[in-house]
Amino acid sequence: MTDTPTRDAAEMLLDLTRQAVADHENSSSGNPIIALARRIGRQLTAGTLTTDTLEQVVRQLRDTAFRDRAARLHAYVGGTDDAAIAGRMRGVAQTVASEPGPDGTPPNFGHFRKNLERSRFAAVFTAHPTFALANPVYDVLATLASSDDGRTGTVPALATHRRPAPPTLEEEFALASAAIVRGRNALDRLTGILLAEARTRWPHEWSVLSPRPVILTTWVGYDTDGRTDIGWWDTIRLRLRMKRLQLERLRDQITPLRPVADGLHERVARALDAVTDQIEACPVGAAPGPDSVAAFAAVLIGRREDAIMGASELASSFQEAIDTAPPDDRMALAIARAGLMAHGMAAAHTHVRLNSTQIHNVARQRLGIDDSPEIPSQRRALLSRINEALDHVQPVNIDFGSLLVEQATAARLMMTVRQIVRHIDRESPVRFLIAETESGYTLLAALWLARTFGIEEHVEISPLFETQEALENGAHIVEEALHSPHWREYLRRTGKLSLQFGYSDSGRYVGQLAATYLIERLRLKICELLRRWNLTDVEVILFDTHGESIGRGAHPFRLSDRLDYLSPLHARAVFADAGLRIREETAFQGGDGYLLFGTQALADATISIIASHVFAHTVVDRDPVYDQPDFSADFFSTIGAGMAGLVEDPGYAALLGAFGPSLIDKTGSRPSARQSDSGAAASRITHPSQLRAIPNNAILQQLGWCANTIQGLGTAAARHPETFEEFLSRSPRFRRALDFASHALAHSDDTVLRAVVYMLDPDMWLDRATAESDPARRDAYLALMHGLERLNFWASTQAMFRRIQSDHLALRRAWQQAPAMGAEEKLLHAIRIATIERIWLLSTRIPYFSPRNAFSRDELTTRVLCLEIPAALRELDYIFPSVTGGGLDLDYHEDHGPRNEGAYIREHAEIFEPMLHLFNLVRETGTAIMHHVGAFG
Repeated sequence: MTDTPTRDAAEMLLDLTRQAVADHENSSSGNPIIALARRIGRQLTAGTLTTDTLEQVVRQLRDTAFRDRAARLHAYVGGTDDAAIAGRMRGVAQTVASEPGPDGTPPNFGHFRKNLERSRFAAVFTAHPTFALANPVYDVLATLASSDDGRTGTVPALATHRRPAPPTLEEEFALASAAIVRGRNALDRLTGILLAEARTRWPHEWSVLSPRPVILTTWVGYDTDGRTDIGWWDTIRLRLRMKRLQLERLRDQITPLRPVADGLHERVARALDAVTDQIEACPVGAAPGPDSVAAFAAVLIGRREDAIMGASELASSFQEAIDTAPPDDRMALAIARAGLMAHGMAAAHTHVRLNSTQIHNVARQRLGIDDSPEIPSQRRALLSRINEALDHVQPVNIDFGSLLVEQATAARLMMTVRQIVRHIDRESPVRFLIAETESGYTLLAALWLARTFGIEEHVEISPLFETQEALENGAHIVEEALHSPHWREYLRRTGKLSLQFGYSDSGRYVGQLAATYLIERLRLKICELLRRWNLTDVEVILFDTHGESIGRGAHPFRLSDRLDYLSPLHARAVFADAGLRIREETAFQGGDGYLLFGTQALADATISIIASHVFAHTVVDRDPVYDQPDFSADFFSTIGAGMAGLVEDPGYAALLGAFGPSLIDKTGSRPSARQSDSGAAASRITHPSQLRAIPNNAILQQLGWCANTIQGLGTAAARHPETFEEFLSRSPRFRRALDFASHALAHSDDTVLRAVVYMLDPDMWLDRATAESDPARRDAYLALMHGLERLNFWASTQAMFRRIQSDHLALRRAWQQAPAMGAEEKLLHAIRIATIERIWLLSTRIPYFSPRNAFSRDELTTRVLCLEIPAALRELDYIFPSVTGGGLDLDYHEDHGPRNEGAYIREHAEIFEPMLHLFNLVRETGTAIMHHVGAFG
């Protein structure tokens, strides 16, 4: 089809969309999305609109949304003008260099050096499942966003933007590594500007400076929370590859500087050779045998000294080369050294992660502690037992044979960290993240485990606070640990308290706005806690594990606002006033997160904004939201209560689980039991907790209702309408929070959600059957009615919709200027509803068959209604084969009888293949909707 007919068809459908919406607004009758979907369906039936044409329309709408998404990404980082980025970085350098010394003394080199040689911020690259687009599509998106206006460039006419298959761990690691390399390039640029400022001001001192205010970190390949497919050998192999990336970077930086850097070059080359041998010897695949592990150990340990075990081994060689280098080479050497000293023997620092339950399990196995930390009455005994264990623990020696036989996940991971510290990088600490920490006992048990393997001073044990209970009681959890002299000693010896805050899970249970309020309040409580325990000499690491969408805690409009929203100036100033140093860390999650480092221009812009944020002047913010704490507490707790009520509503789980999981592709390497492409029928979702957070959020986006950002907001605003309006205009902190709601409302529409609920109503299909004159079509409607009756979604989803709608009406009354969903996005939802309806109706034409392996007609109907189409078609291909097996031409020693090959060709051509085609259109439409929203999940 040519471009002109496609544009004509798209414009015709957009006109119908605008007319349907206008008719609804004028008469308040019917549902405009259902009316539009029916009209599209009638055109498809009549042949005035073909499926191919509809597919072309979706692609056009998708590509328009894609170009708009690129423009928003461009604006998000403040544009990619190179002069502006350089100016921003120079501004940071001048700000730091001009800062007075202690007690108001004039700016001096010592103070400048102290400010820059402490890591103040870390960008953490994670493998969260947001790899929703094909890799070449991400490349095009990043390239477009890097153009002068963020939209200039060609958008290829692709059949799909979807991935051909879920990413593998290897693919995720490669994508993360590419983003990390661009991030390191950007950091080198920042370092060069900082050093140039120092050289101008302090020409005789600058060459000893090694800036590291911003660093990079990753957990890709090291995160075992919720997955068993990453073996310890995978983690070690990927950690070695991260070391090789660092060494390759050093080699490339030093090579042009020979002969002055000959000694460095030779040492790095020998290390590269050793690390390459270690990687090649590392086992690959599942469950390596003792022989391969022993062979690996021989190479890893035998060549570890050649491989360089710590960045400090090169420090004197670097300084000697800098001191003797020509002026033009000194800067390049100083930049290379700074990157090495900032990151150690890896391109990015290391985070590992596991679940608190795994920590409890190993303590139970090794120490015989059977009490549960979830039972408050047993907490005191638990804490007493673990403190007693810490009193007497003695480090044990391990080897790779120990790893081979270790069955406890937590012990195996701590052993893996021990082997990394012993044989790969003895100087760089490893963050040990513990998900779902809800007791101080968990932290003490982790400390006992680290002490058992002799690496207490090399690990940064960090609780992850992500549930409502943990966010509300986080300060108590930390204080439980502080009562132990072992924990206080650990903090003083390492000089750090590491804390992680989760936004995806907390947001989906209490709402994003309430979650962020709880996190900020928890931070302030911990600040007071440390002051009270006289631990103000401990640096506090605040790691925000948010994503790139509003549902996962990212400000929708500007990176600078995102950083200020997560770490408000007010909270930073409170820490500063208490004498506490903080290091902020923020996540860049999966494919969406890597986009901010998708080209060198985007990476440079991102790092320049981070650096500006890090060195922003902190003063106690006079924002009115802090002047009226009673309003803030009531407002955000009302939102939290509203969202918590929705989560427990049976209709909410029914809405998410009806066909929501089938609207999205599998977007990560981590196994997901809730993805609907499995061969077996997916379990029905009875509570949102059965979904992982990112799919949960992605489904809400696809259903046209970002509940985890806006639910409860209407009720909260209605309680304080005048204060709500005042804060919206006067409070930057409150305005940033409402930016989330603004973006959510631009991609949420009650008529879209109502249309989805309406589709699940058996009465609607009965009414259509009653009005239908064609007997075959009437039977089809009745079949769908009976199927939906068995699923029993309707009553609960209707009640749930009333809950949502009443809150939404209150919000629209309080915030009349709030944005609304655009026509293009509404059209995409209508097209998808029409497409789903067509899939459902096609399924009613499938011939009768006897049950096969518990796959019956009722089971087929259930799968189709839940849009588990690939799984259903696999079963149908077995029952109705279109291709007969080979061997038909062999001599069977009788006259050849008839060969009825392909007996079910017609069913495949007229039913099964169109169903799959339409299902792919459903998901491509979802990709277009995702481009409108701007992120997956």
